[in-house]
Amino acid sequence: MDVHEKRFKPTFGGHEKFVFRDAWLKKGVDAASQNPAIFTDDEALVILGVGKNMVRSIRHWCLATEVLGDAATDRKARGLQPTAFGTCLLGDMGWDPYLEDPGTLWLLHWQLATNMARGLIWHLVFSAFYEPEFNKKQMATFVSKRLDQMGVATTQGTIDREIDCCVRTYVSAMRGVSTLAGDESFDCPLVDLGLLRFLPDDNIYRFSVGPKPTLATPVFGFALLAFLAQVAQTRRTVAIDECIYHEGSPGQIFKLDENSVVEHLEALADLTKGRLRFQETAGLRQIYLDELAADELQSIGIALLRRYYSHD
Repeated sequence: MDVHEKRFKPTFGGHEKFVFRDAWLKKGVDAASQNPAIFTDDEALVILGVGKNMVRSIRHWCLATEVLGDAATDRKARGLQPTAFGTCLLGDMGWDPYLEDPGTLWLLHWQLATNMARGLIWHLVFSAFYEPEFNKKQMATFVSKRLDQMGVATTQGTIDREIDCCVRTYVSAMRGVSTLAGDESFDCPLVDLGLLRFLPDDNIYRFSVGPKPTLATPVFGFALLAFLAQVAQTRRTVAIDECIYHEGSPGQIFKLDENSVVEHLEALADLTKGRLRFQETAGLRQIYLDELAADELQSIGIALLRRYYSHD
């Protein structure tokens, strides 16, 4: 999505100040597959087993992680239905409907941090902020400046609430992060990724940059190929450094160091049977896309995930 388009209007606050919980995405996918209008249905509270605000929050998180999308129905219905990704991942016969595989959490983090419409603050925090640590005031200043540059109008209060929710997505409420409402201390599954640490003595948050043992190469590959699909529209080579440091890159979003990215790339050359390869020439390390089009890159990414979850 081009953030410079005049019509770009990200959604803020749809989470209702809740982080998502273990069963929420699966509940949302199951309910929408039965009734595309479930989130506006009076029965939603009973079917989803949560209060009204949480119904809206489940809807938001399902859209933010792109497991649900607009239903291809009559415009007046404005329903939602599982996306192809949502069905593959969380359907009854899906790859990992109960989020038992660590790779699934990395996938959901990637989906969220690359969703410019519903996860813009997550994108800015993980992808565009290059300092190793921050406090909430520093992050709010940074986010406010970036939103101004994008032409996105909002309030300081909204920015503060979004940053609050963002850090609570990754840091346990039991480790010194105050919750915004009484019983909202249930941690998000993404806490298990260990991407962000809270240091209470200094009142700062620190990114955990370096190798990620639970990030499998096929999952990294899916993310990399999605990133490369954007580039493939205009050129056929990509510098390795772009995949590590560029805004929106898997290196940034997964907080990987250079060696970790190179190791994944070497493994991907084998996994893709050489379709994705990189070379070092005269000190310049580049990925060569050859004749691969954007849709082919995305297809290879999906194939990597299918193989990963089938444990072949």
